[in-house]
Amino acid sequence: MHAELGIDTAITLLAAGLIFLLALVLGVWKYRQMATSENHLAHPYVDIAHRAALLYSFATLLVAVFVELSAWPTWVNLTAAMVLVLFFVVAIAAYIEHGAKRDTTNQFEHPTGALHAGMIALIVGEIGGFAVLLAGFIAGQFF
Repeated sequence: MHAELGIDTAITLLAAGLIFLLALVLGVWKYRQMATSENHLAHPYVDIAHRAALLYSFATLLVAVFVELSAWPTWVNLTAAMVLVLFFVVAIAAYIEHGAKRDTTNQFEHPTGALHAGMIALIVGEIGGFAVLLAGFIAGQFF
């Protein structure tokens, strides 16, 4: 059986699967740290990276549903979805970096201008990207 999904939905589902796979791999890293540390805890950012990847994988799955049911053209849906996915992946990567370097337990303890700019971009990108998809869903399903 072959489901007829739009390419925008298929790409978004692929992203969800890849992020989930990353979460599983991060779970191994977290387990290894828990098994070998004196206090049996992983570094906070290893823990955060693992949990964030799990949550973002399911968030991306939800995004794929809105992509599939949106009335907007494929390019609009794909662009909006990939903006969300980009920021999800960048956040996970930042957590992985802090976990690997063990350089902080709070990235906001000594914030830089780049961190604040990145957070503003993340807020605009994630809320804006999802608002586009939600509007497309509403237009397609209710009007």
